[in-house]
Amino acid sequence: MSTEKSLPEDGLETLALCCKTLEDTKAENIVALDVREQSSITNYLVLASALAEPHLRAMKRDLDKALKEKKVRILGVDEGPESGWSVVDAFDVMIHLFAPETRDTYKLEALWKDAEELDVEALKQQFSL
Repeated sequence: MSTEKSLPEDGLETLALCCKTLEDTKAENIVALDVREQSSITNYLVLASALAEPHLRAMKRDLDKALKEKKVRILGVDEGPESGWSVVDAFDVMIHLFAPETRDTYKLEALWKDAEELDVEALKQQFSL
């Protein structure tokens, strides 16, 4: 029997876990957005950049592992081979992992400009991560 507990359904603790995991994997330019007012499909977005395609795969692998350990339901993962962009849908949190040039091309921060940017450090502290 596993002693790991599931994270709460609201998504904020899952958001903090995602940000911490990405920091541990040396992701760059991590941005957490509260999109509850703008989106009907998720509460929070995380955007993070990798240094190169192998780094992008490592970020996704570590994120997947951390979410599974906390019993966070992953609804899907969308990525094309060598696409430079991977999306992990964890229901309340949707994580977009980019190669730097791909992030510059799609400019999701501009698309979600009305969303509130959350303080990643404060989130981690709130949940003692």
